Amino acid sequence: MPDPALASRSAFAGFAPTRQGSGVLVTDRDALGLATVIARRQQAASLAARVRERYGIDLPQGPRRIQARNVAFAGTAPGAWLASCEGGPGTFAFEVREAVAGLASVSDQSGGYAVLRLSGPHVRSALRKLLPIDLHPTAFRAGDVAVTIAAHIGVTVWRLADVDGDVPVFELAAFRSMAASLWHAIDQSAAEYGLTVTRPLS
Repeated sequence: MPDPALASRSAFAGFAPTRQGSGVLVTDRDALGLATVIARRQQAASLAARVRERYGIDLPQGPRRIQARNVAFAGTAPGAWLASCEGGPGTFAFEVREAVAGLASVSDQSGGYAVLRLSGPHVRSALRKLLPIDLHPTAFRAGDVAVTIAAHIGVTVWRLADVDGDVPVFELAAFRSMAASLWHAIDQSAAEYGLTVTRPLS
């Protein structure tokens, strides 16, 4: 019989907003498969061709995120990407490693990172308190990526397509060990607008 103490759980399990409200909406993205992909020496062009063939994605050259179907690659540094897959935390890194064998080093990050999706009418105002980057829609566009800090916590942030016409959507990834601190920072920055969890943090 499985030991309950060893059961998989979200990095944000048990956290709740200090002040409920609809100004900022937060969703735990614990079902994402994540992997870091780093091109090996003199293999960048071959890696790009392989990713295009396997996933239908042109590897972004710079801080951009490109998605095709349920897989995305976000540029995080020269020759490095954070790859993600909807609903694939168990096998995604293994599949990527097989797909780019000999061309890149791949490390499973599905249990190493915690990811939150943030949206809502006041999300940009809340994030401005945390992120030292320009979040104006003309400066940080849909698909843009930044490796930065949020309240002194290292994060990778990317912007998704707007919803409901003009409501921005962002996702933040941080090391799992920093999840509690990240949640506290977001909860405090969103308190004046009200925060709603759109899916249980469990």
